[in-house]
Amino acid sequence: MYLVPAYIAYLLISVGLTIWVARTLSKNGIVFLKECFGHDDMLARSTNHLLVVGFYLVNLGWILPTLRFGDAPESVAGTIRFLSSKIGLVVVVLGIMHFFNMNAVAKFGRKVGEWLREDSYGNPVGPQAPGVALR
Repeated sequence: MYLVPAYIAYLLISVGLTIWVARTLSKNGIVFLKECFGHDDMLARSTNHLLVVGFYLVNLGWILPTLRFGDAPESVAGTIRFLSSKIGLVVVVLGIMHFFNMNAVAKFGRKVGEWLREDSYGNPVGPQAPGVALR
């Protein structure tokens, strides 16, 4: 009696949280990505989009199979416990994904940013090159 409504609530809340976190990270992360990629707007936006797609795939891939885990709730209190444990796990996974993405972008972005700021001989180009004004 409580299982189907609990499943529906779990899916709505978990998918809603995933969408909210992905949009928030995408909207606020673009500035970070632009800085990491030497102010290359196209590269930053493309990377941002790819990160969002990967974020959705991994998180939805986690949410859907975990639907089958756990004991079926038999009361309102059991339903609350069921939902809190499942949604709590989703929140932890979202947090882990966020830190994983930030770490990967920071490492990769620094390398790409350095590469974009040097010519083929290792000489600086762009805003930090001597005599070049900042944008």
